[in-house]
Amino acid sequence: MGMWNDRTGGRPFRLTACAASALLGCGILVLPDAARSQSLYSNQSATDDSSLSDTLPGNAATGGSSSAGSATSTKTSKAATQSTSDDSNAPLNPRLRLDGTDAQTTGSILDDDLRRLNARETTVDNLNAKQHPDRDDAQGIPIGTFTLRPSVNQSVNYEKQTTGSVDDEDRSYLQTDLNGTLTSDWDRHSLTIKGDGVWQKNISGTGEEKPTVDINADLRLDLPSDTTAHVTAGYQFFREDTDDPNAIANASKQSAVNQFDGGFSIERDFGLLRGTTAVALTRTIYSNATLSDGTEVNLSDRNQTAGTWRGRIGYELSPAIIPFIEADLGRTLYDQHLDSDGYARSNHGYGGKVGVEVDLGEKLKGELGIGYQRTEFEDSRLEAIDSPTIDGNIAWSPQRGTDVNIGFSTSVEPSTAAGDSGYVAYQLTNTINHQLRDNLTGKLTGGITWRDYPSNSTFDDETVYDIGTGLAWGINRYFDLTGDLGYELTSRKTGDDTQQFIAGIGIAAKR
Repeated sequence: MGMWNDRTGGRPFRLTACAASALLGCGILVLPDAARSQSLYSNQSATDDSSLSDTLPGNAATGGSSSAGSATSTKTSKAATQSTSDDSNAPLNPRLRLDGTDAQTTGSILDDDLRRLNARETTVDNLNAKQHPDRDDAQGIPIGTFTLRPSVNQSVNYEKQTTGSVDDEDRSYLQTDLNGTLTSDWDRHSLTIKGDGVWQKNISGTGEEKPTVDINADLRLDLPSDTTAHVTAGYQFFREDTDDPNAIANASKQSAVNQFDGGFSIERDFGLLRGTTAVALTRTIYSNATLSDGTEVNLSDRNQTAGTWRGRIGYELSPAIIPFIEADLGRTLYDQHLDSDGYARSNHGYGGKVGVEVDLGEKLKGELGIGYQRTEFEDSRLEAIDSPTIDGNIAWSPQRGTDVNIGFSTSVEPSTAAGDSGYVAYQLTNTINHQLRDNLTGKLTGGITWRDYPSNSTFDDETVYDIGTGLAWGINRYFDLTGDLGYELTSRKTGDDTQQFIAGIGIAAKR
């Protein structure tokens, strides 16, 4: 396993790998992404309440995609499906969120996948898997010209982590997941606000609790001349995971991260041509970390502001096939010119790709792009990071009630370790939803992430495998019973492997 510098004394220490789940979306950069912690800019692919036909690549509600640098692990454009009842915000890309970015993860990929297993599902063919003529599913709460769809899941969980043959920690804990989506019902324009929160409380054992808050808003403006604009804003709170490569060794409480996002994008059709441009700003603030002896470690040298610009031009060969070319530029400025190790971490990056968007009807949609990404640092001692990239995803419904989502991504991720620039993460993810019965849905999620460190890095390459499965039983219109199992393995060329196992059962209330 790689060695990171201990900020408190310069001593090296071992850390397990963070979960990198940055997925690029099947969108076209209309919804700009939010740069995550230590990020030059982040990958795009997100969810939306608009219909699938309106959110596929090349349409106004989609977000662009770009491989980007991120010191925390990437977690997952506005390309989403919608059920006939507008019941969910499930993304084409398995790990995406509302604002056009991949959801935050500075920790276990598995944690995010299991939360996603319990999310309200949608289908590729616009048919709600839970909707049935004999059932009266909850349709939300009307509030003026808006509809609010809230849900809460209360679960009891068990988690165990092992490094080599040693049990690092295990715990039993209560977890409350709060989710809500507020959507407008206007003749023109639309506003979607989505909020998610996770609260945990240990009831036995040891292990850090992982609270999160994620709020995102998207205002779509339908302008004249086949022009659509999006104004986005978001807020994230999360605690950096112990397994993150940039986390502090032996900390009893990792840094709490506050992230503020804002962006604007505009798309216009020019006959057979489609043009999109987008800008985004992200402000990231880190609190102090607390060591096991009570000492606090100041991480203000990681506070940063990041900006990105993206543009895409697509040519409509046919309504089903649209080749495109895309370019992006990014700039990250740290509040402190030099970090605690004396390195100037501010950076800039650029990249581009060519690809094709495919829409073969309501059963198969997606995008695939091949390109190049590069991140350069102000400090000449830090080697630039670059890599060829392959990004995209596929949404496929082989039969009614079954949905398959496959995602590919490449991300260039700077680090905060002394002397290390960062690494390139390559990821493949998959999610399968299947309606077993009218009121019983099974889900399976998994993925492979390969972190490729430069030859001169103090880190060894790592491969992360994860798989999760879950069942949701609809007791009645207001309550679901849920159950989850998940496993993650971090394999290293040298050093001990790390394993994580999570199991939980809960009940979800919804309107």
